[in-house]
Amino acid sequence: MLIAGFPAGAWGTNCYLVAPAAGEECVIIDPGHQATEGVEEALRKHRLKPVAVILTHGHIDHVASVVPVCGAHDVPAWIHPDDRYMMSDPEKAIGRSFGAQLLGELTVGEPSDLRELADGEKLKLAGLDFSVAHAPGHTKGSVTFQLPESAEVPSVFFSGDLLFAGSIGRTDLPGGSHADILESLARVCLPLDDSTVVLPGHNEHTTIGRERATNPYLRQVAAGLGADAPRRGM
Repeated sequence: MLIAGFPAGAWGTNCYLVAPAAGEECVIIDPGHQATEGVEEALRKHRLKPVAVILTHGHIDHVASVVPVCGAHDVPAWIHPDDRYMMSDPEKAIGRSFGAQLLGELTVGEPSDLRELADGEKLKLAGLDFSVAHAPGHTKGSVTFQLPESAEVPSVFFSGDLLFAGSIGRTDLPGGSHADILESLARVCLPLDDSTVVLPGHNEHTTIGRERATNPYLRQVAAGLGADAPRRGM
């Protein structure tokens, strides 16, 4: 499997290109603010042909480049219905105090082919099998994507802004819920094998085993305790 990732834009949002191997079809995950150039560079470097864009949630730092990327390659995008409105009205999703000046620089809206994700759905794209889990808390329509373990590689978990190395997504923006994100951590993350590789929406990759042992939020959820809400990133 080939996974090419890079941080993009003002918020350092991780965009991923996932393919069975170089020279094959690929899926693009979360092409956010200023990600277009990085996407095109990765496509050329690895000789990839995109077939779809899939989105962990609707915040502008994860979706700002969806329209140009989908338009350039004539591919559909998938998002959970609860976050669909954010693509056309990002300010409503993050509040006027966040990035008001930056939002004026962006072209927002939906790509010509936008499809909706459902909890438990199996997406078969580019020869890969993505399992979708609805994981509200950071936003109402947050989802995660998981690729199954194979003989060559462990399972890979694209956590979006649900789970970070050492932390979790913030819940103080419109549509966020600290109670919901704790429930999502318990339901979606805790059952995963320790070997599962976590590729988050921001910062470095990690594993479920490492987070189970060291992440204060995941540890407290596992112990059945509450935890104070973080305030970081978008």
